[in-house]
Amino acid sequence: MADTGYPVVFDATHSVQLPSGAGGESGGQPRFIDPLASAAAAVGINGIFVEVHEDPPHALSDGANALRLDLLPKFLKKIRLLHEARLAAESE
Repeated sequence: MADTGYPVVFDATHSVQLPSGAGGESGGQPRFIDPLASAAAAVGINGIFVEVHEDPPHALSDGANALRLDLLPKFLKKIRLLHEARLAAESE
């Protein structure tokens, strides 16, 4: 995708969504948000999309695949470090 010349944005939370996975509504596997986003950062994404909520089970939409708000700072720091490491490796 990057070869097209357009920025690549990874949707970390919808990537773990399970449409109709919870019966009549979408389910999700939020435990995979971090490893999938980390892999995306390691291969060179230009941006990341993450839905967050302070209490995902009570979110009005997409709670089953949302990242808890309190986990966001550590998550973003890790993604940033992976991104910077990839850039440093490319410049060597």
